[in-house]
Amino acid sequence: ILSLSACLPNAIEIYSLHIDCKVMSRYAYTVITSRIVNRANESKEALFDVELPKKAFITNFTMTIDGEKYPGIIKEKKAAQAQYDSAISRGQSAGIVKSAGRKLEKFSVSINVAAGSKVNFELNYEQLLDRKLGKYELIIKVKPKQLVEDFQIDTHIFEPQGISFLETESSFLNNEVSDALIKTQEETKAHISFKPTLSQQRKTPDSEQTLLDGDFLIRYDVKRNVAVGDIQIVNGYFVHYFAPSEMPVFPKNIIFVIDKSGSMIGNKIRQTKEALEKILEDLNPKDHFNLIVFSGSSSKWKPTLLQASKENVESAKQYVKTIRAQGGTNINEAVLTAINSLNQATYEELLPEKSISMIILLTDGEPTVGETDPKKIQKNINEANQGKYFLYCLGFGFDVSYSFLEKLALDNSGVARRIYEDSDATLQLQDFYSEVAIPILKEININYLGNAVQDVTENNFKLLYEGSEIVVAGKLDNEIDIFSLEINAQGHGSNLTLKENANVTEKAQIFKHQEYIFGNFIEKLWAYLTIQQLLEKVILVEGAERKKLENQTLNLSLKYSFVTPMTSMVVTKPEAEEVANKPTEKGKNPPISYNR
Repeated sequence: ILSLSACLPNAIEIYSLHIDCKVMSRYAYTVITSRIVNRANESKEALFDVELPKKAFITNFTMTIDGEKYPGIIKEKKAAQAQYDSAISRGQSAGIVKSAGRKLEKFSVSINVAAGSKVNFELNYEQLLDRKLGKYELIIKVKPKQLVEDFQIDTHIFEPQGISFLETESSFLNNEVSDALIKTQEETKAHISFKPTLSQQRKTPDSEQTLLDGDFLIRYDVKRNVAVGDIQIVNGYFVHYFAPSEMPVFPKNIIFVIDKSGSMIGNKIRQTKEALEKILEDLNPKDHFNLIVFSGSSSKWKPTLLQASKENVESAKQYVKTIRAQGGTNINEAVLTAINSLNQATYEELLPEKSISMIILLTDGEPTVGETDPKKIQKNINEANQGKYFLYCLGFGFDVSYSFLEKLALDNSGVARRIYEDSDATLQLQDFYSEVAIPILKEININYLGNAVQDVTENNFKLLYEGSEIVVAGKLDNEIDIFSLEINAQGHGSNLTLKENANVTEKAQIFKHQEYIFGNFIEKLWAYLTIQQLLEKVILVEGAERKKLENQTLNLSLKYSFVTPMTSMVVTKPEAEEVANKPTEKGKNPPISYNR
């Protein structure tokens, strides 16, 4: 996602805005270039909001002031802000990237533009595209808030496996603008270009308001011919993509744990109920389910889990309609009730033998009733669950303690997701459920044989869903000719074993002489994935172990110029040579720059 929305004084004009994206085998490299001019006779501050995907890392922020380039420097957060403030006080142009707004993935780029100056800024970010529901999706949120003489979105995609389909969609693509969009697709390459003229950008022929306000989406998938997945090699690094299809589906045993405390009153409870009704309709008839609603105490819809027959689903939908929001928030009791229900149903042999059990918790607040200490709640739930059931935590809005929910989910082999209280919150909940609704493999172990690889990213996975993908990367021993791997996993029908011997030279040939490859992209992809996984581990540990992981993350972030929660980036006209500083200990400084 990229959103660029500008809050500009009248005297400041954007005369050029380019969004260029190269997607190289799922790894996306995006460059935003904006040119602005201050026509006033005093310095003015321009504020751009840049909205990035949660997992994207900014890799560069460069300003060109009066023809001279000033690259961004990764610094400790407080030092970055001080440097920016000092430049502004001198009336100089300067820029800083820092978190802002209600979304933690939103960053403000403040640019102080000296009187009569032209400033260009370039912001780069990188991300590995996740595969969800059978497709990769690039979302570009476009909100320039003024007409831009030179506006373009230019995307190149290269997928050596071949592109199986490609589609674009936008909330502002009407008949007048449609011919500004050019889309070409070949076997392994695609190009999407969107260049609306000034007249095409106008809301009406005489309007000075821009039509460009919304999402520009690119979705695609790749061809898959090999069961073991696709292996790609560039300059001594490999990446392995594994996404099997047409596998038998595990039945699910699922308990929805729904917060109905007083703070859920209004939109939140309405949207939750709407989403639940749709999700219940999507249950597989072989699934078993129950509902637990909670405020100060918990109540079960039925004494035990029931099969998702039409009658039971209809009865549950009627029950959902009766839920009313009031009272406190007893998360501890609610989740423990769900775990005990699954334990009891398993003991009484009410659930299918080969099935996946999961708990989906939806809450908007911090615990206020019963056990309220987050660490004790996490301990209680871990001890009760013992890794048996997958716990997914959906945090509604911004009063919720998201870090608490994230740790709770990661400790119990699940994921956390923030649900934004927007008009589409119902859809966000349904989409999340769709992603986890079809488990096809569990206990997936990918082994790279011999001593051929090192520094391999995570290669053991608890669960794989239909339409998603496993990605593993690592370094190759330079001496090897054959790269051997073995995949073992448990399927619903039977256990799965896949083997492959890949020819290293042949695999590396695919990327020779490709002019649209940016650098050693697989090495960057490996570093990106390693940092993402280190950041998850940081959430789960304390003390010396945490410090060690933070240092590893910091070192990789500095080496590969990723702006991560450990680092931040600032640009000013340098008065002296600047160096990258290590961040200070947690809690010593307020989060200023890029802080998630």
